[in-house]
Amino acid sequence: MREIGKPHPRLPLPAEGQEDDPQRFLAWLGEAIPMVEHLGIREMRRDGQRLVWQLALTPSLNDKGTGFGGALTAQATLLGWCWTTLWLRRRGLARDVVVAEASQRFLAPVTGDYRFECEPEAEVGPENLALQLAQKGRGRITLVQRLWCGEVLCLEARSNYAVLAASS
Repeated sequence: MREIGKPHPRLPLPAEGQEDDPQRFLAWLGEAIPMVEHLGIREMRRDGQRLVWQLALTPSLNDKGTGFGGALTAQATLLGWCWTTLWLRRRGLARDVVVAEASQRFLAPVTGDYRFECEPEAEVGPENLALQLAQKGRGRITLVQRLWCGEVLCLEARSNYAVLAASS
């Protein structure tokens, strides 16, 4: 059980040249952030620079029987945090990541199970983040998260994530 004010132990970094096992990462995430087990995440996979979640709608239903905006916003924020954390881990970096800014546009009701996709807003975003980390020891990246019900775009979010300097 998590304790308030006490950080959860980090997941050990994958071996050099290896990627995180998505199921292992999601299991750790559910321990580190207790609400994760209630989000309905069925699958997580990487597709190039894009991180994709498949989700069940049922845990995020609102009183109208569609997706609850607060739950969807939390998912968008967490998906971007995961994108940034996994990007760092692939580079052998265990660093703290925080969301600095976030905005959402709700475009259509979420009426069934859905997928959330996250990718850098700019193609050069990851390269710029790597440069910032090398030069200043910290950096930022802007990501875009899109929620799709089939072929219908229901939500688009933009979030800026800060990678904090390594603690000494």
